[in-house]
Amino acid sequence: MEYVKAFAVGGFICVIGQVILDNTKLTPAHILVTFLMVGVIMGALGIYDPILEFGGAGASVPICGFGNSLSKGAVEGVKTKGLIGAFTGGIEATAAGISGIILFGYIMAIIFNPKTKN
Repeated sequence: MEYVKAFAVGGFICVIGQVILDNTKLTPAHILVTFLMVGVIMGALGIYDPILEFGGAGASVPICGFGNSLSKGAVEGVKTKGLIGAFTGGIEATAAGISGIILFGYIMAIIFNPKTKN
């Protein structure tokens, strides 16, 4: 049942993105940033935690889950380091994910020789 809940939550997030993409003139980059900011705001307000508990990986893997991690890190940073923690906490909380993105992106760029679109 855990997989079904993860699929349902992750799929619903993707459906929202697809509906926005199909019915507006927003670019994928605009939608990406919007979902990130929604995750940050929902995480800061504590709204995203129940979704994360219910959906598991279906809620933590999409970009809004990354925004939630950023906001949690910033809140924890403020609690431990004061105001400077608001700026460093999010990066500390998501450093492993960012490092993985950079490493695997670099490896894929070497393997597959990316080309620009015409």
